[in-house]
Amino acid sequence: MHILLSNDDGYLAPGLSILAECLRKQVQVTVVAPDRNRSAASNSLTLHRPLRAQQLGEGFYKVDGTPTDCVHLAITGLLEQEPDMVISGPNDGPNMGDDVLYSGTVAAATEGRHLGLPAVAVSMGSYQPQHFESACRAIEVLLPRLPEMPTPPSSILNINVPDLPWDEIKGFRITRLGARHKSEGVVKSSDPRGEPIFWVGPPGDEQDAGEGTDFFAVRNGFVSITPLQIDLTRYDSLQKLDDWIGSL
Repeated sequence: MHILLSNDDGYLAPGLSILAECLRKQVQVTVVAPDRNRSAASNSLTLHRPLRAQQLGEGFYKVDGTPTDCVHLAITGLLEQEPDMVISGPNDGPNMGDDVLYSGTVAAATEGRHLGLPAVAVSMGSYQPQHFESACRAIEVLLPRLPEMPTPPSSILNINVPDLPWDEIKGFRITRLGARHKSEGVVKSSDPRGEPIFWVGPPGDEQDAGEGTDFFAVRNGFVSITPLQIDLTRYDSLQKLDDWIGSL
């Protein structure tokens, strides 16, 4: 098996190299990651300028673009051999609930699936993770089964791992996305010239975080696995909307 590994924290992120070394004990791994932190880049694709990829070692590249750029470039021309699967992460911090809309980690996996490959996103339950080895162990356990994921072709798996030693993790749970309260307001400041500047405020606290959600699983020491669909069509609304415009 040949795995393409990417992330949104950049090629220097410690979790990336830890997971790469862990996976190389079992499979071929190629790393293609952004040249700097591109957190919250979502599914942005660079179209207004060329991309530059620099090989840093055997099977290790950095790209001056987004996580989506990295995966797209790797699969559509950078690599001589197309990978069998895409793994994105492990991210410094969780990607649960509403986070998946903005996450570059989830976006890298989404691009892999969009281009026809099985894909998973992996995130840690802390913004200053201490136990990346737990994410490695979780992937090691799941890896033999990932090629036969019983999910539609338009799906990825979003995995969130508690930042705990492996022997303290209670197991795996299949979950749905929770939800947060509305984000807090922007923080207004000014630059040295007195011009106004704005910092995006912190995300809202957990709102829908009960049993069955990703928030609940991670908070209680379980690895959360949430299937995400790439087809965003709201199928149960099609007939109602067709009736709604019927008189137009």
